Amino acid sequence: VQLVESGGAMVHPGGSLRLSCAASGFTFNIFDMSWHRQAPGKERELVAAISTASEDTIYAESVKGRFTISRDDAKNTVQLQMDRLKPEDTARYFCARVAVRSNRGDPYTPKSYDSWGQGTQVTVSS
Repeated sequence: VQLVESGGAMVHPGGSLRLSCAASGFTFNIFDMSWHRQAPGKERELVAAISTASEDTIYAESVKGRFTISRDDAKNTVQLQMDRLKPEDTARYFCARVAVRSNRGDPYTPKSYDSWGQGTQVTVSS
């Protein structure tokens, strides 16, 4: 399993970035995928996740309405479109494969992750 993130950069507040995660070594379309971030001195947190066939998504409250997760099963990629960025979005962003999720019929919630990328740095600063 290999997950490689790209697209991180330094951007001004209010700007946009699009992160991408290229997956290989497994059957991508049968796994939910997720984005996480970790800022210095803070715990890693779930930013967004997307189920197979893009049926369900979930977002951290802090990014709802500003970030959009999507996937392209033909290209084995998962993207995170980040708009109206804020300084508090500064962090290293990681792509992860979801190992366990909530039962179908229950509110969509990824519960554990079994593979991680190395991350890409996003810095929002004026």
